Amino acid sequence: MDIEQKQAEHIDFFVKQASAHNGASLAKVAVEATSHPSLFAFSEILAVPNVLELQGTENSVYVDLLRLFAHGTWSDYKSNVGRLPQLIPDQILKLKQLTVLTLAETNKVLPYDILMQELDVTNVRELEDFLINECMYVGIVRGKLDQLRRCFEVQFAAGRDLRPGQLGSMIQTLTNWLTTSDNLLISIQEKIKWADSMGEVDKKHKKEVEERVEEAKKSLSIKKSHTTEAGLKGGGIQWVEERASGKENWLSAN
Repeated sequence: MDIEQKQAEHIDFFVKQASAHNGASLAKVAVEATSHPSLFAFSEILAVPNVLELQGTENSVYVDLLRLFAHGTWSDYKSNVGRLPQLIPDQILKLKQLTVLTLAETNKVLPYDILMQELDVTNVRELEDFLINECMYVGIVRGKLDQLRRCFEVQFAAGRDLRPGQLGSMIQTLTNWLTTSDNLLISIQEKIKWADSMGEVDKKHKKEVEERVEEAKKSLSIKKSHTTEAGLKGGGIQWVEERASGKENWLSAN
């Protein structure tokens, strides 16, 4: 089962859980969702009316907690630790995994130094173990560890929840990409058409050359035939003349 299908099942489960609880009991749902080892998307949970109703109440920090896991990073948590619930180990692990996904959104080559700083990792061995066991093995990223260059080359990274206002930017990016693709397709089609027309010109030219070669061959063949015929005739006359002359000389001698 791929990660996308797993995500859909887990999201559906927690959306139902959030819809079935109110007030303080939603705090437990928020903690369970942000601690779950296979859940990496939280926007759908945030959109549940019961969750939104927590804003402005004493439990509003759990809305902030869900927002942190939907869009934030480990550094964001450290910057706002006084306004958020204290994280348990499973939540810390999850937030660091999400931090890797955020970094991979903008750069496909992640230097070890930046990763260690963002994840509060003290050495390369610990960082590589985290990337292998907690990211690649889980399936949220794929890539190559380059120890010589001290970087992680990202080949695939699961997407995170869209931030507020990010949807418009994404739509514009996709629109630009579509326009570029259409223009490229038109250009390719024009080049194919030009190549086809040039191919016809080449075929026509090749045919003309071949016809000229054949004509030249025929002309040379005719000339050679005439030359040979003339040579045979001239040689025969000379031979008769030489025979006659020789006979006369013999008769005179005798």
